[in-house]
Amino acid sequence: MPRAPSQHLLARRLKLSGATVSRALANHPALSAETRARVQALAAELGYRGSAARSVRRAADAPALKLGVLLGEPLVPADHLALPRILEGIRARARLDRAEIDLLPFAPGETTPLAGRRRLFGHIRAAGWRGALLLYPFPEATVSMLADKLSVVSVLHECADERIDTVDTDHGAVRVLVARLAALGHRRIGFATWAYPAGGLWASRRFAAFAEALFSHGLPLDPARVCNVGPASVACPAPAALADAVAAITRRDNVTAWVCAADHQAYQLIADLAARGLRVPSDVSITGFDGQPVPPGLPALTTVAVPNADIGASAAARLVNRLLQPSSQRRLTLVTPRLIEGATTAAPR
Repeated sequence: MPRAPSQHLLARRLKLSGATVSRALANHPALSAETRARVQALAAELGYRGSAARSVRRAADAPALKLGVLLGEPLVPADHLALPRILEGIRARARLDRAEIDLLPFAPGETTPLAGRRRLFGHIRAAGWRGALLLYPFPEATVSMLADKLSVVSVLHECADERIDTVDTDHGAVRVLVARLAALGHRRIGFATWAYPAGGLWASRRFAAFAEALFSHGLPLDPARVCNVGPASVACPAPAALADAVAAITRRDNVTAWVCAADHQAYQLIADLAARGLRVPSDVSITGFDGQPVPPGLPALTTVAVPNADIGASAAARLVNRLLQPSSQRRLTLVTPRLIEGATTAAPR
């Protein structure tokens, strides 16, 4: 039986020192991207995987890692509520792995000019980052440039670059909400989200889970009861227009429940429907997604709470794993939200 390839074999094949191969496999930024790519390509070709793919803990006497958190602009204002918990999880996990966190706010638009890229990479070199966590979307070109230099994990946003790991919430938790509505007796259920100029891939994924859940419960999916998802749905460019559409569809089609893509949308819709003569949940049930605090004067939402601290901790752990096992397969890690029973769902009249 042939022996598994070793770092010594990689060094001999590439005519490099053992220390260089070890650093390349650890994605150390002191080496050129070309050298790291050569070593990692041969490692993948020969089947070198280092230790088994698992959650790796660093040795107690290992030197501190410097991990950067590149903080972009949230897609929606409500994401600011999740940020403190995500950072709390990142810092807690970093302490376990003897890593230091350097937070760098940097708007995605700042990385486009040459001066912005120089400032970004100048900071990375000066601070000694070994890896980076990306919070909120950055231009794909920027992400690829970062991946040329560092190990990178994206939080809450899946990147096109195949070198980037992602840690996200499980958008499929919408299935739990539909199951709850079906158990209450709802048969005509709509889906509503806001129209975002910057896009809303997360909303589309939650809609996909909504459609799957309807089919699994034998319920119809009617495009006339879907707002702002795809060209066949009802277009409502503003929250007020969405409330008008939801009220009209509710009355026209006897829709008894609506699944909203996010809590901030659901709370706004509840207030807007009250102004249009529809009470929640006596006239129509509403669910959300996120687990945000209840705004004053509104009922507590039936929703799923996203464990943001766990997402941050999982992202930090994955980044350390990527540093220790750079040739491991790309991973998408989904953290499951939990159902919260609120006061916005009831059996249909």
